[in-house]
Amino acid sequence: MEGKVGARLRSLREGRGISQRELARRTGVPNSTISLIESGKSSPSVGALKRILDGLPVGLAEFFAYEPEAPRTFFFAAEDLKEIGKGGISYLQIGSGSEGRTLQMLRETYQPGADTGRIPLSHRGEEAGIILSGRLEVFVDGERRILGPGDAYAFQSQLPHRFRAVGGEPCHVVSACTPSSF
Repeated sequence: MEGKVGARLRSLREGRGISQRELARRTGVPNSTISLIESGKSSPSVGALKRILDGLPVGLAEFFAYEPEAPRTFFFAAEDLKEIGKGGISYLQIGSGSEGRTLQMLRETYQPGADTGRIPLSHRGEEAGIILSGRLEVFVDGERRILGPGDAYAFQSQLPHRFRAVGGEPCHVVSACTPSSF
């Protein structure tokens, strides 16, 4: 919780164009204390937080309802990809999905025989993918095709569709969906 209080305080302070030094001057709270709170190394009492917020000015209710804007992120290391799958299918998503993006990119891994299910998927949007390795059986609106490395698919996502890995090796796919609806 300390980190969230600090991040909120920093975001509100910076959004108002106030330096830590100026906020300290306005409130009588030492600059070092404000710095420790913002860095998540100290947790203020309710009274101290109220005193600091009066210098912005922001009420406690408004402060705790405030959600700082997520930092812009352009690059993602492999370990930063977020797992949104389970079981025999791994879906590694680029970003957390909360950045307001309209495009969702996934690195998918289907274990041999893994299937999205007997009931076809259907959701708003459009999706496309390219098979990197392995073989993937793709069903779209009653049509079926087995795709291998270098093959691709693209369709309107509201059409009933499902995927299944075929063969004895995992299937790796890079896919995109817009808007982010999966």
